[in-house]
Amino acid sequence: MVAAPERHTLMRFMLNGVPVQAECVPAAPLLYTLREKGDARGVRFGCGAGQCGACTVLIDGVAEPSCLVANHTAELRRIETVEGLAADAIGAVVLQAFVDEQAAQCGYCINGILMSLTGLLRRNAKPSAAALAECLSRHLCRCGT
Repeated sequence: MVAAPERHTLMRFMLNGVPVQAECVPAAPLLYTLREKGDARGVRFGCGAGQCGACTVLIDGVAEPSCLVANHTAELRRIETVEGLAADAIGAVVLQAFVDEQAAQCGYCINGILMSLTGLLRRNAKPSAAALAECLSRHLCRCGT
């Protein structure tokens, strides 16, 4: 028996402040829609199970692994990726701090880390060491930076 093709629907969301309309499979991971339809190449595929953090984006200001978010749940939501951080007041500070401290090696995981930290700093301008550790605990850096 041949499986029926998956139906595509039109999805609308804000990506880094820009309205986007994309044809996609509603149950498919948002990660692929962002990369393929939104040209957000900084959203990385890491594990596909929400355990490494490489695909982390901000959805309505909350850090989420986009590999676990179905397209249909992102409908009409505000999605931010690393491509939009330079235009954000807090995101720009986080980016500059990482540049100043040379806090990246291969760069694969760093985009998700930047997104999580930006989300945290928007909620709490002076997080405790424990809050920072909790924020970063969702990220796996394989190169050991």
